[in-house]
Amino acid sequence: MPLTDSAIKTAKPKAKPYKLSDAQGLYLLVNPNGSKLWRLKYRVEKKEKLLALGAYPAVSLQQARKARDDARELLARDKDPSAERQAEKAAQLSDALTFEALAREWHAYRTPRWAKSTAEKALAYLESDLLPALGIRPAKAITRPELVELVRSIESRGAHNVAKKVRQWLSQIFRFGLAKGAVDANPATDLDVVAAHAPTTRHHPHVSMAELPELLNRIEAAQINMLTRSAIRLLVLTGVRPGELRAAPWSEFDLDAAIWTIPKERMKARRPHLVPLPSQAVAILRQLNEITGHHDLVFAGRNDSARPMSENTINKALSDAGYKGRQTGHGFRHLLSTELNGRDYNRDWIERQLAHGDADEMRDTYNHATYLDQRREMMQAWADSIDALCSGANVVSIKRKA
Repeated sequence: MPLTDSAIKTAKPKAKPYKLSDAQGLYLLVNPNGSKLWRLKYRVEKKEKLLALGAYPAVSLQQARKARDDARELLARDKDPSAERQAEKAAQLSDALTFEALAREWHAYRTPRWAKSTAEKALAYLESDLLPALGIRPAKAITRPELVELVRSIESRGAHNVAKKVRQWLSQIFRFGLAKGAVDANPATDLDVVAAHAPTTRHHPHVSMAELPELLNRIEAAQINMLTRSAIRLLVLTGVRPGELRAAPWSEFDLDAAIWTIPKERMKARRPHLVPLPSQAVAILRQLNEITGHHDLVFAGRNDSARPMSENTINKALSDAGYKGRQTGHGFRHLLSTELNGRDYNRDWIERQLAHGDADEMRDTYNHATYLDQRREMMQAWADSIDALCSGANVVSIKRKA
């Protein structure tokens, strides 16, 4: 017999759940705690399934029957009511997903694959340029003209490098959303086609080898912190990136073995890097150890020892010494590359010292050699040549024989 409202109202809970059947698979499940739940039993591809239709009295008998009839109509069209409901919920969630939620999920996904500095920089750009403009917008509703306008506003303030990164990240964010089914299209494709022409800039300027002694003398005589002076010297002697040096903990150094091991998490290429230390670099680090050896970081911040020296410290010191626009911390890498290539050292040794990947991706994949012994000899000769040049010797005589 079909159910009646009075039968439902008077149904009392029992020690175990029991069913009050209506018709065509619809029944009311009465639980020991007194709850009364509508359920629809049906079959799809010979498999029995259940569909929850709500709780009584929030869902009345008439409403439950209407929901049953709607479900049976879907079954008549060879559609599974449960699958259709899940798809509808997913679509509702997708429509409500904001750009900020999608962007932060993308960032969390990418972070383990990036160097720490890259992840921090990406998050900074997200929070300063993208989220204020797009954060609360539904990701699905964002259009290409909106993105073009956003990128042009960044370009208008002369931040062309930021605009380039933003274009890349926008495309990656929407590709991520497309792959997970959160958006239907990627409105950030081909934004580079309408990119503003960036003015030609000289990246990472550096002095010539002949000018290096004067630069080092000026830094030595400058009224700057010893840590800053030492950092500049170590950049010259090792060719590492300024960020790799600034954030280096003492635990990465084995001064007795004259080796610095940088883990992949701190490297741009996401692979560990071995840096052979010439004797001059070891001497500098031993001096520094007397000052910051009780801290975790070699270049511990002045106000907060748990944080490294500011990224602007080295470039400001060089600028104050008269080298603004002529030398940056990163520029020492270019100087080292130019000089060592000019001295006919093996290109693979130089590129591995600079922690560069090979332009030939296949070769880079299979070439795992670190050339540590060869690089150790090369970098010691490099350090000795700087000492010789500073003392007035002819550096030509120190060039490596082919």
